Amino acid sequence: MKVIDGKGATLGRIASLVAKEALKGEEISVINCDNVIITGNFSAIKENFEIKRGRVGSGQKGPKHPATSEKIVKRAVRGMLPNHRAGRGKAALGRVKCYAKTPKEFENSKTEKIGLTKKIKFSEVKEFVK
Repeated sequence: MKVIDGKGATLGRIASLVAKEALKGEEISVINCDNVIITGNFSAIKENFEIKRGRVGSGQKGPKHPATSEKIVKRAVRGMLPNHRAGRGKAALGRVKCYAKTPKEFENSKTEKIGLTKKIKFSEVKEFVK
């Protein structure tokens, strides 16, 4: 099992790495999803999240979008997988676990850090969670 620390890493880079490893058959846990960063202008990103959370129709119909930081990261991973509803993609998504903080079971384990990029404009995922 690989444990990836999301602190200070870019959302897209984490999602692509996790998707590739999950397709290879590796069990993956992403910790510190609150501190994953999204690059870009804060107000534009915030507006995009607010629009996507809006309801169309009744409560049973979509669009339904994640409201917690670990679900935002898992949704990004899902977007990088082929056909998440059947076959390889569904199996790979089942091998991915995301956590907002560091659980006790992973406190002493060896974690992988993703290469940090030059931070020009960025926001953390926890800033978009209600």
